[in-house]
Amino acid sequence: MGAMPTEVHPESKTRPSGETMKAMAWFGSQDVRLIDAPIPDITEPDDVILKVTGTTICGSDLHLYHGEIVTLQKGDILGHEFMGVVEKIGPNVHNVKIGQRVVASFQIACGECEYCKQKLSSFCDRTNPSTLQNAMYGHRDAGFFGYSHFTGGFAGGQAEYVRVPKGNVNLLPIPDNVPDEKALYLSDVLSTAYHCVMDTGVQPGDIVGVWGLGPIGQCVARFAKLKGASRVIGIDRVPERLKMAQEGGIEPLDFSQHKDVVKRFQEIAPGGLDVALDCGTFHQPKTILHKVEKALMLETDVSEIVNEMIMSVKKGGRCGLIAAYAGYTNHFNIGALMEKGVRLIGNGQAPVHKWWKEILYDLIIPGKFDPTFMITHRVAIEDFPKLYQAFDKRVGGVEKVFVQTKFSNPPSPGCPTLSKVDDWAH
Repeated sequence: MGAMPTEVHPESKTRPSGETMKAMAWFGSQDVRLIDAPIPDITEPDDVILKVTGTTICGSDLHLYHGEIVTLQKGDILGHEFMGVVEKIGPNVHNVKIGQRVVASFQIACGECEYCKQKLSSFCDRTNPSTLQNAMYGHRDAGFFGYSHFTGGFAGGQAEYVRVPKGNVNLLPIPDNVPDEKALYLSDVLSTAYHCVMDTGVQPGDIVGVWGLGPIGQCVARFAKLKGASRVIGIDRVPERLKMAQEGGIEPLDFSQHKDVVKRFQEIAPGGLDVALDCGTFHQPKTILHKVEKALMLETDVSEIVNEMIMSVKKGGRCGLIAAYAGYTNHFNIGALMEKGVRLIGNGQAPVHKWWKEILYDLIIPGKFDPTFMITHRVAIEDFPKLYQAFDKRVGGVEKVFVQTKFSNPPSPGCPTLSKVDDWAH
């Protein structure tokens, strides 16, 4: 289908010396490998080259791992959540300096289009060349790091070095008193969770239901409480996740014990929820009907969670979708949506630039929110292929992982120390 015109381009120059780095690359469904890849060099005048000091794996990476995103190409470098130290800067870069600690947004924004001027960085019009996304959605999101050619084909941050296009706008300097473990997740998880709460409009006194208690859901639940929600109820079936939520003051609802989630909400929250938030990656159907339809490719996504939310909120309630949906779904309860006057809000890919300074300076630095609660493990980059397998199967109660490189600082006090994935199950 060709390519849409863009301000930046995914192709990178490499170092004349031929030096290589360790990087995670995709080669097929459930086939990810640690490879030696060429180290990127300054390619365009706004580029920054980072030495990666912290990276991680995200629940949405599992869609790539399972080959659910059709525009992956063999050898694509993965990873969209990372931070590092500035090693090189292009001639147009003036907002960051060599040697500075920075975190990158998972999206690549131009900084100049109508969306970027509103800090809606994920909606940037000028960095994603995907004609396929344009045809499916009518428009395109910004380019994303390490998330297939559907989002631009840019090399990701599960590597020792990364080229960051438009470095003036896509990097946030980190103060020396903020450790890497508190800064890394501004790249995606924290900004995504905060955006879900703010965009859907959680108000003081609200009763809030959170579907999915992975890292996003855990942070969403806690941000909802910070915004004054009177009750936050978290839905999942993984015991470690339910326990972590309960320790954070969230009421757990185990959907393996309560098959009819709507009925359970009618029992414990008579009158309905004010707000329902979909924070999962619920592409795995629960019912036979959806399993068959997905297997036959009659739908790409499943409407079960959205329907539960619409049924569980009160009349005039608000439903926010921050979970990763990609295409089309069947059996959507459009009648209940209309008749109950429910506000169904697609939160979109979170505009990191809109929120990351507020989260850092108003919440993390003053001590109102500590993201390290969700870090369960720390591993070396060499363990990345095994980490994908373990993360997919939730081995050892894994929730969020800090992945270190040869450039990383030692673990901060109170954070997990280095471990090997092979040892988690023992």
